[in-house]
Amino acid sequence: MPEINVTPLGAGQDVGRSCILVSIGGKNIMLDCGMHMGYNDDRRFPDFSYITQNGRLTDFLDCVIISHFHLDHCGALPYMSEMVGYDGPIYMTHPTKAICPILLEDFRKITVDKKGETNFFTSQMIKDCMKKVVPLNLHQTVQVVTFAEFNNYYNMTPDRHLGAAWIDKCRPDILISESTYATTIRDSKRCRERDFLKKVHETIERGGKVLIPVFALGRAQELCILLETFWERMNLKAPIYFSTGLTEKANHYYKLFITWTNQKIRKTFVQRNMFEFKHIKAFDRSYADNPGPMVVFATPGMLHAGQSLQIFKKWAGNEKNMVIMPGYCVQGTIGHKILNGQRKLEMEGRATLDVKLQVEYMSFSAHADAKGIMQLIRMAEPRNMLLVHGEAVKMEFLKGKIEQEFSIDCYMPANGETATVTTNPSVPVDISLNLLKREMALGGPLPDPKKPRTMHGTLIMKENLVSSEQALKELGLNEHQLRFTCRVQLQDPHSDPDTLHRIYTHLKSVLKGYTIQHLPDGTVMVESIVIKVSSSAEDTNAKVLLLSWSYQVKHRHCPCSGVLILTI
Repeated sequence: MPEINVTPLGAGQDVGRSCILVSIGGKNIMLDCGMHMGYNDDRRFPDFSYITQNGRLTDFLDCVIISHFHLDHCGALPYMSEMVGYDGPIYMTHPTKAICPILLEDFRKITVDKKGETNFFTSQMIKDCMKKVVPLNLHQTVQVVTFAEFNNYYNMTPDRHLGAAWIDKCRPDILISESTYATTIRDSKRCRERDFLKKVHETIERGGKVLIPVFALGRAQELCILLETFWERMNLKAPIYFSTGLTEKANHYYKLFITWTNQKIRKTFVQRNMFEFKHIKAFDRSYADNPGPMVVFATPGMLHAGQSLQIFKKWAGNEKNMVIMPGYCVQGTIGHKILNGQRKLEMEGRATLDVKLQVEYMSFSAHADAKGIMQLIRMAEPRNMLLVHGEAVKMEFLKGKIEQEFSIDCYMPANGETATVTTNPSVPVDISLNLLKREMALGGPLPDPKKPRTMHGTLIMKENLVSSEQALKELGLNEHQLRFTCRVQLQDPHSDPDTLHRIYTHLKSVLKGYTIQHLPDGTVMVESIVIKVSSSAEDTNAKVLLLSWSYQVKHRHCPCSGVLILTI
């Protein structure tokens, strides 16, 4: 039985540095190649030593597939391809290919230029890495290997800018799913949006400042559309800013890939572009010291570095202010610490930061909650389930729920552990009418679904099962017949024709129900097996029986296709 082996190199019972190695059909495929935001050493990268201790990854990997442009899914790509060594194809969608290098360069600047870290990829490495990328359209198929289903970051609830995730009832052998919110069932989207706007409005009304740490693309655009609409409706005057130079580029790419957004955005785009905001302006770092209320979207989303962390440090000491965390924060980041109630933070240089501002968590994460994950399983109907990108305790809970409700095996391997799934492939095919007619003309019983019957034809991939003649005609090839022969020696004093006649008579008596013919050319035929007799030149009593049969005979279960025993 063929096997599927799945080994997490990152995101195994952990959130961050998604990187899953799938071995199937003799091919090794890497799903995602992300960065862990909670570490500043080699642990930020996936552990490629699980693939090879030395040598380039090209020798062991057939391809890499990137699900989307978030850094915990693509952030280690230049490190893998240019520093560890990989020259094979990297598949991703067109929007991901466009946005990925921008986010990688932005993160490189923060890590290397500002924090002075070493053992990190360069700008040139990012460019060289992106040359290996093969962009794909939605629903485009690349035949690498017949594959398991893989979903990392999906949302069953539609956003203001993107549609909900949807998957066909494809019944894969294994469905690999993220499980960040494995134990969470979120309030309705409308309730979350209402609470978000209420908190922002209340803070602005009391003269406070609101910091919303986001990643440059995705949730940021959704929340911008939400606030833009609310500011317009309420006629509010407090400024809203979006930090970093990524804003202009981000909106440029949303315009460029407008067909990838939801139907409402596409329809509205005819009159106006919803990503060209009236109330949201570009942020300058000096604005953080301005008096009075304001709302600032700043990157990155987990307060682990960059402008969002700098603004947080300035505003943390004022209880009028508020920070709203709209997404998941991995362990080790400032975002994770304040969400867990920590009010004294040890910063770089052993300085202590007192956190007095209000901290709110309002999930606008791209991840599905527990209800969404179960809904996806119901849609796809997988034979096995594998969970990644989640905390071990929460995964364990969801694993039990999945096995109980769907009666399928669910796996949750840690990094470096391999889950093995045995498959039983069944390939349905259509049969051409010509082949059916030919088989019927040969006689035999009518087709019966309860009694399997062997048919001979040529299987054309992605087409019907057709007769060999039809396949040869379509391919412009000549037919060649392959036959097998053997020699049987016996002693018989009679002439060659008499010996052959006696063989014919004997076979007629023992093989009733089979077509046996004595032909004028001096041969006997049993179905398609040909028997011919010849005498030895030295001894006329020594006869040689020449038996010849086609390859197909053995598959028709003719009793003459084995050893022929004659008593004469």
